[in-house]
Amino acid sequence: MADVILGVQWGDEGKGKIVDKLANDYDFVVRYQGGHNAGHTIVVDGVKYALHLIPSGILYPTCKNVIGNGVVIDLESLIKEMEQFSKKSQEEKPDINMLVGRLFISQKAHIILPHHIMLDNLGENKRDKAIGTTGKGIGPTYSDKVARSGILIRDLYNKDVLYSKLKANLVNISHLNFDINLESLFNILLSYADKLKPFVIDTTKLLWDAISKNQQIMLEGAQGSMLDIDHGTYPFVTSSNTSISGCLSGTGLNTRDINEVIGITKAYCTRVGNGAFPTELLDDVGELLCQKGFEFGTTTGRKRRCGWLDLVAIKYAVRLNGCTSLALMKIDVLDNFDEVKVCIGYEYEGKEIDYVPHDLNVKPIYRSFKGWDNTAKLKNFDELPKEAKAYINFIESFVDCKVKYISTSPERDDLIIL
Repeated sequence: MADVILGVQWGDEGKGKIVDKLANDYDFVVRYQGGHNAGHTIVVDGVKYALHLIPSGILYPTCKNVIGNGVVIDLESLIKEMEQFSKKSQEEKPDINMLVGRLFISQKAHIILPHHIMLDNLGENKRDKAIGTTGKGIGPTYSDKVARSGILIRDLYNKDVLYSKLKANLVNISHLNFDINLESLFNILLSYADKLKPFVIDTTKLLWDAISKNQQIMLEGAQGSMLDIDHGTYPFVTSSNTSISGCLSGTGLNTRDINEVIGITKAYCTRVGNGAFPTELLDDVGELLCQKGFEFGTTTGRKRRCGWLDLVAIKYAVRLNGCTSLALMKIDVLDNFDEVKVCIGYEYEGKEIDYVPHDLNVKPIYRSFKGWDNTAKLKNFDELPKEAKAYINFIESFVDCKVKYISTSPERDDLIIL
């Protein structure tokens, strides 16, 4: 069976830590959507690892890691990331072949090309109001996928097909006068193809075979549900399905293969980029949340917008994804606040509502809680301050979903499991 771990906010919820903590119990960890615009930070024994494409299970030698067909891949970035885990010491030269048998790449995944990055930045600069993309070519690559002109990983291993597709792609953008040489790019892609060939496989069949053998699979989402291309705060969203549907289309598994769905949320809320953010705090409290939580993007380093927890949005995401439990991250960041608030409703067009409207042009309605201290590094629920327990119990009741995990620091083992 397969368990799903996905974000129920606007991303950056701390999925990487939960995946890393649980991965040792799984045979496979699978990334199923997004690209290297995503970022997971994991801290193990004080050492920080930044993951963008490789699944978080890579830190466990016995775990197999899959980059599914729903992911879009920047080949150079992937190889550099693989090198991070391909040497035994800082002095040793990396050898990505050390990962053979531990990392598998879908032959149906689409490739990010230089002109996708150029188009991404060109499009962002032309908008009246920028989306706030990472500028890494993700959107244009998905656009080519939908337009049926994309280049797939499998195309790397048929020179005639690769050359023909590459030429057609560059002809389509010739009016933009991008400085891209066909022959040079073709040869670069072939060099990447040689390096990655031992890892390329039909990952759908790999996962089907794993299911038939009763092996355990974890499906690891990127970004968050409120950035879903269909169900998020469009147009200020990412370019893939970050909700539950993405794990099916991005792997080839079906609904009968899914067991648990674990939704990840911070104990407060953050957002990167533009778009509605009802509980954003543009004051000293918001700045304090940012500094205490070290709210800067793993991929871009961009400062995250910070605010109180929005339970209306989380309840929406829990229902959207069919979450069976929640992981509440960074409860320790809220230590030493005199007052902690959560959003329990919205003022919208002169009325109070309890749902997420299409434009999210709302004013939050808050409930206040007495603050607490000393949750950092706790591993037992009974040790939590009573005020923190009341906060957690209210979250469970409001969104109608059990909080199963509570993170009390960035470290792997500082986690309460209920």
